[in-house]
Amino acid sequence: MNGFCAGFARADITPPLGMPIAGYYHVRLAEKVLDPLEANALALSLGEKRLLILALDVIGLPARYMDPLREHLAEAAGLPLSAVFVACTHTHTGPLLRGDVRPETEAAYFETLKEMAADAVRRAFLDLKPARMGWAVGRAPRIAFIRRFLMKDGSVRTNPGVGNPDIVGPVGQPDERVSVLRFDREGGEAVALVHFAVHPDTVGGCVISADWPGFARRTLEKALDGVRCLVLNGAQGDVNHVNTAPLPGELNDLTVDFDNVMRGYGHARHMGAAVAGAVLQVFAKVRYTPVYHLLSVQSVARHPANLPDPKELPQARLYNRLHQEGRDSEIPCQGMELTVAVAEAERILQLEHGPQDFALPMAAVAIGDAALVSVPGEPFSAVGRVIRAAPGWPLVLPCCCANGYEGYFPDMDAYRNGSYEVRSSVFRAGVGETVSGEALRLLRELQNAIHREEKENGYADDP
Repeated sequence: MNGFCAGFARADITPPLGMPIAGYYHVRLAEKVLDPLEANALALSLGEKRLLILALDVIGLPARYMDPLREHLAEAAGLPLSAVFVACTHTHTGPLLRGDVRPETEAAYFETLKEMAADAVRRAFLDLKPARMGWAVGRAPRIAFIRRFLMKDGSVRTNPGVGNPDIVGPVGQPDERVSVLRFDREGGEAVALVHFAVHPDTVGGCVISADWPGFARRTLEKALDGVRCLVLNGAQGDVNHVNTAPLPGELNDLTVDFDNVMRGYGHARHMGAAVAGAVLQVFAKVRYTPVYHLLSVQSVARHPANLPDPKELPQARLYNRLHQEGRDSEIPCQGMELTVAVAEAERILQLEHGPQDFALPMAAVAIGDAALVSVPGEPFSAVGRVIRAAPGWPLVLPCCCANGYEGYFPDMDAYRNGSYEVRSSVFRAGVGETVSGEALRLLRELQNAIHREEKENGYADDP
């Protein structure tokens, strides 16, 4: 041990029944709780430096909510804002915090969320104990799939349906790596920070559930005595659980939902078990590495808006009006293509009067030789691969919906192909490259800070 300490605490952030549920393009109100939502806080310290990593079972928090939450947590723990890293797991059966469905209910819940999260953060820092850190990477095959497909007619479709004979193949490749940071603490429970990239959109319905991240946490904690777990989601913007060419048995616990996507609570349990299993395969064999550095940097990048052509406005207004009036049957689309049409219309009307560009708050933290990067939205898998391959870092974990939520971040190839994520994105083509470029710049900034510390203090991490 070299003065490095870690602490952990957890809070229940399950919303009340009647709370608007996030995801999709129609109002859902919570009618039942299948499993609790959590705020999981990991506190780290090294000398006078301190860092917070907080994982929330929320789909994502836009700036109007994320900024005051981070400020509140920074004040509660006596931290600089750059040391507050808040990542949402992106569950689609969690609370909607957008301010336009039930504003009073959302506002009241957010105040509760702030206080419960702050309480967990305070307790995590009170729980600090001398620690050592190790990391390893396992794999969880056949639970994460690219959801965008090239079709025989040359188009690209999102979620075209299981067994669709017109599918040529997926456009992209999922990242099946399951990464784990292991913190062994003197006189306390160990902590496992687990990272995997796939949409938690497996459950559906008017229910509350943490989806596969919740199952992964609970499964791992049952399997390993004296271990607590938090889960961070990765570059999952074009990745979900839908296997369009399943093997026998792989459709167990799944049924077709309203948008032609197969969902099921039992499948969320299966995915959580698979992620936990990947951690179990490597947990005892992590690479322990001394933590000489605990650093954080943040910035704000900007990217142009995907402003509409005025000719698109009449149809967008029509589709939006029909959808708001519950007349989706009059829109000439079905299944996922209906969702695409509704989402595109919403984007066009949202940007009718600008803005010209958007702010993208980003951050990176170094814990020894491992780095985490916050991405304020949903990066595509190709964007995540660029970030993970940053030169000079043995382990980089890009975290989606972290420190903000601004929408999808497709790569340039996706913009050439189109489909749901691109047609609904508020960003002009190139946003994925803006995000990955800024992430790489922040990681270089961290490396420069590390080199300065090494020069000043005369030490270095093991090669």
